Amino acid sequence: MNLVRGGRPHRLAVFLFCLILVPAAAGWWNPVPAAGQTAPQMIPATFADVADKASPAVVNISTVKTVKGGGMPFPFPGMSQEDPFREFFERFFGDQGVPREHKERSLGSGFIFDPEGLIITNNHVIEGADEIMVRMTDEREFQAKILGRDPKTDLALLKIEAKNNLPYLALGDSSRLRVGDWVVAIGNPFGLEHTVTAGILSARERVIGAGPYDDFLQTDASINPGNSGGPLLNLAGEVIGINTAIVAGGTGIGFAIPVNMAKGIVAQLKEKGRVIRGWLGVMIQKITPELAKSFNLESEEGALVADVAAGGPADQAGIKRGDVIVSFDGRPIKKWSDLPIIVAETPVGKEVTVKVIRNGQEKTFKVKTGELQEEQKVASAPVEGNDLGLSVQELSPELAERLGLEKTEGVVVSGLVSGSPAAEAGLRPGDLILEINRTPIKNMEDYQKALKQIGQGEMVLFLVRRGSSTMFFTVKAPKG
Repeated sequence: MNLVRGGRPHRLAVFLFCLILVPAAAGWWNPVPAAGQTAPQMIPATFADVADKASPAVVNISTVKTVKGGGMPFPFPGMSQEDPFREFFERFFGDQGVPREHKERSLGSGFIFDPEGLIITNNHVIEGADEIMVRMTDEREFQAKILGRDPKTDLALLKIEAKNNLPYLALGDSSRLRVGDWVVAIGNPFGLEHTVTAGILSARERVIGAGPYDDFLQTDASINPGNSGGPLLNLAGEVIGINTAIVAGGTGIGFAIPVNMAKGIVAQLKEKGRVIRGWLGVMIQKITPELAKSFNLESEEGALVADVAAGGPADQAGIKRGDVIVSFDGRPIKKWSDLPIIVAETPVGKEVTVKVIRNGQEKTFKVKTGELQEEQKVASAPVEGNDLGLSVQELSPELAERLGLEKTEGVVVSGLVSGSPAAEAGLRPGDLILEINRTPIKNMEDYQKALKQIGQGEMVLFLVRRGSSTMFFTVKAPKG
């Protein structure tokens, strides 16, 4: 599946909604059981009480943004991007009457969580907007201003000015929510104001490829375009999530940002207008079964360090490429995706204990977290061997410049045989091979020596640089 945000495809086929999802807190009379409580939730006879109490605090957000260039010729201003006749008219009329700029309107949802007029919504609902209007169930309308936004988690904080105190929703505790618990959503799907839907929590800690801090709640409560930014509520009427994405194809699966993650971000947006995150200075990747075998690891838990930022906190502490981080500040790292979230939540300048597995031995380091200035991205890369189905050439200064590489030594993948072990592993032409089985590769001679050491059927560990990213890959050498 492909995640779609703002029209750009991502991994995992999910659509972000530009409309709202309204939080309907069903069953105020039937609160969510505390952690460890075994008594099952009763099926509510109605969600009406929750909807009645929660709806006044759920708002419709409409935006206007100026889009430069493009647009439909003047005679057909109402024709949509998807209209089958659009291409014909554009070809016929060309650029006649096409304005250099045009106004684009969109709808979304949000909810008031503070009587002073503070509203939480999705960043993609208000991003780039010239004007933001908030409409309430009592028909009152307010112009909203942005106090802060955080694209990395797709959250935004708005404020409206009202003469009287406003209705608001309480923020709950998403950590207490259990898979199978009832949840309610209230929003404006497809522009249909204040629609209430109910379902259950289908899963927790979903990684959908939306960004470095994926940790979504999954629900089967109906969420559609227009629900974005609206609340997901428990039966006590508390917000436990912010609806953000849906799976394409009308399959009924939606995703919400856990409110516990949102609390800290919103507090920073209110105070500073931006989010300050901790930084470790490593590029990490998931540990596959093949990588676990190559590194002699007993399990696939932890985050494999693919590269270390020179002079960064991890580098200064002594953490190296190939280390597997299994604990950060006393918190275990079960999945590699746990680490970015935990590091981001750590105060800048705090000294933390980081435990790693290096060559089968546990090592402990003291690291002083830095401040994240630029998002670190990890790319995929592959591996090689005896007859691995790839050709290489030595890196020259001219080739390095053409490929945008800072290094001027090493060997570059110049070709791959379709279906070969190297191709199956993910290697691509232009990849720079840095190491084979932990041995540095500086020239063709090093490469040839490394190949001679590879046995039949052996898993070969490659370290490859692709663009600005570095990653490990495993390639299985053929037998015979």
